[in-house]
Amino acid sequence: MKIRVPATSANVGCGFDSLGFAVNLYLEVEVLAEADAWEVIHDLGPDIPSDASNLIVSTALKIVPDLKPQVLRVTNEVPVERGLGSSSTALVAGIELAYRLGGMSLTLDEKLQIACEAEGHPDNVAPAILGGFVAAFYHEGTLSYVKLDLAEVGLVAFVPDRKMSTQAMRQVLPAELPYGEAVRASAIANTMIAHLASGNYTEAGKLIESDRLHEPYRAQLLPELAEVRVLARGFGAYATYLSGAGSTIMTMLPVDRVAALVTELNKMDDATVLPLRMVLEGAHG
Repeated sequence: MKIRVPATSANVGCGFDSLGFAVNLYLEVEVLAEADAWEVIHDLGPDIPSDASNLIVSTALKIVPDLKPQVLRVTNEVPVERGLGSSSTALVAGIELAYRLGGMSLTLDEKLQIACEAEGHPDNVAPAILGGFVAAFYHEGTLSYVKLDLAEVGLVAFVPDRKMSTQAMRQVLPAELPYGEAVRASAIANTMIAHLASGNYTEAGKLIESDRLHEPYRAQLLPELAEVRVLARGFGAYATYLSGAGSTIMTMLPVDRVAALVTELNKMDDATVLPLRMVLEGAHG
């Protein structure tokens, strides 16, 4: 049995905690054999558990506590703690593991509900499960989402060689916003979604870069954001934004400009540059 879960780019500028899309980097879990105790074989380093405390296994056991222990092999293309949904891919993989090993019959909505209850917000887990570009809302058990059918757009991820803790990046956010500022943030997000849905990436991109909810506060910790944004505009970029909580910086641009931007960004130090594409399929076997 194999399970593949795509990485995700979430927040998308002004879509804080509500917008995300799946990209072609994968966490793969292979079930090898039953065992006396859970064993997770991976090459992700000593900080990632190799026993039942691994997030994939612990998530599965919360759903089906009496699962028989297995030996798992995990292969991961998703950079850890870089703003590409690495923890969400593990969480979703755990849900899929429980679903399949436990012989459960879960709808997509039921999987999403479980994932949102565990994660607290849907921006990463929704596209990891559904694929594509997803706008979603979750609060106190209420879930609503729309998967948008977007025209193809080029993607380039600039991944600095340093991790950013989501918890630490949330600590720099304000506890509240003045009412007028909240209204402006809402208007920006609402109009951006409408432009995306209508295929107007140029106007959508301007609003993605006008976020009022998280980038103004987090940008101080990632000086590369401003540098990459300016450089990308020279290649006709629609938008450059902080993916998730960072440190990945994502650029959306015409597909035929991707290779040139990758070449230019590779001249910068201490980062990995990845040409990516949106994928329409979420977690699958």
